[in-house]
Amino acid sequence: MTRPLCLTTALPFMETAPGEEPRVDELEVRVLRDLPAGAPWPEDDADQVQAMFCMTPPPNLATFKNLRWLQIESAGFAQLFPFKLADKGITITNARGIFDCPIAEWNIAMMINLARDLRTLIRHQDAGIWERSAQFTGEIRGRTVGIWGYGGIGRETARLAKAMGMRVHALTRSGVKSRADSTCIPGSGDPDGSLPDAYFTEAQKETFLRGLDFLILALPLTKKTEGLLGEADLRMLPKGAFVLNPARGTLIQEQALLAVLRDGHLGGAAIDTHYQYPLPAEHPLWSFPHVILTPHISGTSFSPNYSKGLLDIFRQNARRFAAGELLLNVIPTSDLQ
Repeated sequence: MTRPLCLTTALPFMETAPGEEPRVDELEVRVLRDLPAGAPWPEDDADQVQAMFCMTPPPNLATFKNLRWLQIESAGFAQLFPFKLADKGITITNARGIFDCPIAEWNIAMMINLARDLRTLIRHQDAGIWERSAQFTGEIRGRTVGIWGYGGIGRETARLAKAMGMRVHALTRSGVKSRADSTCIPGSGDPDGSLPDAYFTEAQKETFLRGLDFLILALPLTKKTEGLLGEADLRMLPKGAFVLNPARGTLIQEQALLAVLRDGHLGGAAIDTHYQYPLPAEHPLWSFPHVILTPHISGTSFSPNYSKGLLDIFRQNARRFAAGELLLNVIPTSDLQ
């Protein structure tokens, strides 16, 4: 029986020597090496290609007319928007779950850093200043964290936050939901959605925001979510609340964020995803003493577990694809429009 042909430029295959690539028994995997970034993919046997595994599809994607499945290497999928894939009849799956643990750990670390004002403590250390103050003794236990978007990252954050004695509120478009259709790291997250102390819908946004000490954004960037939080939304948060954004910078309107930081409405923020890459040295966000900026490293391909986890996701879906079963981590068509 002929196995479906899959073309790939994905890391688990590219990081190995020719002839030593990982086995995927259900597919004929053809590794495309030495292609310049953005170059068209070879069109040999293009009509036989049924699957692709890559970060970004090739510019000549339209040539592969029998493509049925596209697996991407990332959890985010904004790189797909220019290809207008919503109406192509291709099932698109992402690497949902692969960054749940590292980004959730970043979330916990940032909440503790903000609550204890560790930025100021480190500046004091650099300057040889000994100052014991109540501002350095904040705790996250007993506080309320609101997680906007309750996928894998939100669920693992909830698990860790609950273990540390926090109240967890979740705002989600789907309510309580199982993660049976998604991949996740064994032992992580909240598979059945039972951990939050309260769920909120988008219609209850104001009630959700007004009850938080920390707001964490854990939802994808789509045309519907870009600029999701404006100044009025940020001012619904209690004075002194903190915002964490490991998702995508433009979920929050830039000038709105600057306004509520300048006048002190927010207690601070931790931002891992930005409005420009790299963030220019003159950008005002660098100057706020109560803001922590990290260079999009909360979850990356540099992670020691990334390649292994990515290959595991691909293999699970390859088995399902060959068997004609539903795939995991399917990106809804509506999110691609």
